[in-house]
Amino acid sequence: MRVDKDTLIFCSFSKVAGNNGCKMFNAAFNYYRLNALYKSFSIDNIKGAVNAARTLNFKGFAVSMPYKKEVLNFVDEVDETAAEIGSANTVVINDNILKAYNTDYIAAKTLLREWYNNSFIGPNKLCILGDGGLAAAVKYAAKEIDMSFDIITRVNWGDIDGIENSIIFNCTPINNMLINDSNIFINSSITSTTGLRMSKIQASYQFKLYTGLEFPLVLT
Repeated sequence: MRVDKDTLIFCSFSKVAGNNGCKMFNAAFNYYRLNALYKSFSIDNIKGAVNAARTLNFKGFAVSMPYKKEVLNFVDEVDETAAEIGSANTVVINDNILKAYNTDYIAAKTLLREWYNNSFIGPNKLCILGDGGLAAAVKYAAKEIDMSFDIITRVNWGDIDGIENSIIFNCTPINNMLINDSNIFINSSITSTTGLRMSKIQASYQFKLYTGLEFPLVLT
């Protein structure tokens, strides 16, 4: 891959940067032989990061926790779905116009549909852990497929011990919780099987927003 003055720059902004997006997007750019580069950044100020992306003429960026709600304050346009959810994980930049989207809810809906269609669990058995941007996307996905849900936050965190025969969707960075074996556990952490799959699904939609191209099947 060449890097020159015409290289298109995409990135991700998060509290602690990871390598997963770099691997997926740079492989996809290489697959299509695009003169584009993806880089992840650890940040502590989303406003400053967005301004930098605008100033340096980046073409788009992903947003991870804890900035998915806050980022909406610093873009020019918000996609209707992202506005309804109240959070975004994707921003596309065209002609210096920043538009925010949410592809998290598509990944969440995919996993929820699979478990609902292939298990004994009914639509009233969903518990969402967390109240951040990802949790908002999961709530939106659940409403789209008519699944009712309960919300577990730090206020009622102790209620996790009593959850049985349910889908538990973890939208927090906490991984060391004890979950009853009767539950189906969907963990958003990139280090988990479900989290990695979610990442690939939402990234495929990000790639389409960034480039207009389909995410290479070889990467999924």
